[in-house]
Amino acid sequence: MTTTFDDGASAPEHTGSGRRGSHALRWWVLATLSVAQLMVVLDATVVNIALPAAQRDLGFSDADRSWVVTGYALAFGSLLLIGGRLSDLFGKRSAFVVGLIGFAVASAVGGAATSLELLVAARVGQGVFAALLAPAALSLLTVTFTETSERAKAFGLFGAVSGAGAAVGLLLGGMLTEWASWRWVMFVNLIFAGVALVGAVLLLARHQSGERPKLDFPGTVVATAGLFGIVYGFSHAESDGWTNGVTLGFLIGGAALLALFIWLETWIAHPLLPLRIVFDRMRGTSFLTLFIMGVGMFAMFLFLTYYMQLTLGYSPIKTGVAFMPFVVAFVISSTTVPPLLPKLGPKIMVSGGFLVAAAGMVWLTRIGMDSAYLTHILPPVILLGLGLGSAMVIAFQGSTSSLKHEDAGVASALVNTSQQVGGSIGIALLSTIAASTASDYLANRTPEPQTIAQSVIESHIATFWWSAAIFAAGGIVTALLMPSTAPAPAEGEPVLAH
Repeated sequence: MTTTFDDGASAPEHTGSGRRGSHALRWWVLATLSVAQLMVVLDATVVNIALPAAQRDLGFSDADRSWVVTGYALAFGSLLLIGGRLSDLFGKRSAFVVGLIGFAVASAVGGAATSLELLVAARVGQGVFAALLAPAALSLLTVTFTETSERAKAFGLFGAVSGAGAAVGLLLGGMLTEWASWRWVMFVNLIFAGVALVGAVLLLARHQSGERPKLDFPGTVVATAGLFGIVYGFSHAESDGWTNGVTLGFLIGGAALLALFIWLETWIAHPLLPLRIVFDRMRGTSFLTLFIMGVGMFAMFLFLTYYMQLTLGYSPIKTGVAFMPFVVAFVISSTTVPPLLPKLGPKIMVSGGFLVAAAGMVWLTRIGMDSAYLTHILPPVILLGLGLGSAMVIAFQGSTSSLKHEDAGVASALVNTSQQVGGSIGIALLSTIAASTASDYLANRTPEPQTIAQSVIESHIATFWWSAAIFAAGGIVTALLMPSTAPAPAEGEPVLAH
């Protein structure tokens, strides 16, 4: 039987080390995967800045506006595990290509939307195909780069794209909305998807297998429903509060379903999520690291954006430009730190990165009504980029450490799930804290314009303190749990069998 795998460049020759494809093609594969990852990551923020313009054009209410964001988050967060497992079962190349095409089609529908319903449906479609695309991209990277020196560089570059994508989305969204139309924040994905699709067709080998794939249907249904409940529950808490019956019902139900899912996976023959993936100390702590980062980082983007636009009066484009030092610092950190991993070890680098990020958040608590960018925003933004860049890239490597080839997809899905669920929790938790802080500040004061404006400042400061505490706790937890030895590479792409 002839079996080929879709996990690397499609060049026919073999190198001396038994790897398929030339060194040059492997880096072109990385470029292809990075373009796709950038598209998925920036889409979480690129739409936010365009929402007011879309609302005016399509005529929907403030209450309905949140569904444009929530629709993407719900589909993406709840379907990631099944998306990752499908890439393991049917081929990473196939999952990657289908994800790209589907995401592009959904983006085209969203850009041409004439109603809120069609726009939300398009965003849900983007989330569905992103849940297939994102795990496939990371798992392809995992099995393509297995030599220590190459792996460090590849994960550094991929991590830089993943971390910087949210900030790039803010700038791109502002530019497209101001200079073209809100519809172009959707149409621009056709360019990203087209470039990545050409690279995938030219560089990734096809998957052919005589074995019939087996899928854990009970686990799939329970896990998808559980993740949907958790993500929706936290999204609902942001708008309706933690004591709301719907919020509590979805959160408790989601947690119960995830507990049932874990129990199911202990005895089912072909589990959706083999528990060995999570129970490995390196991988488990890396997933926890990405979860904690998601809680603090997405909220930081949200509330700092609010502060710069609503208090300082920055335009969307100026706000995006103001985040660019974060991008530069993140890229520098995530690309220069990995070579130090064998000497310093992941424990020091991840916990240290969290503490640097916590220091940046503490600095942000000094903001006021007329704070200067150079003294109150730029330095902490740089610290956040340096700290989070270090922690994220090491966690990316650790989360795919020592993986078997057939588990790369679902492990990669857990990377995205950790960040997505963490982000949902962070935004809901910190939004609630911000609202209560503003209300408490106004409780015994006359609601004059200056007082109301200061209450907004106080609410931002409270969220920054909480984010600092979350990052500091992440530093402590990873210092206790993260192994000191560098993560081992995953199992490489199989050699072609003839």
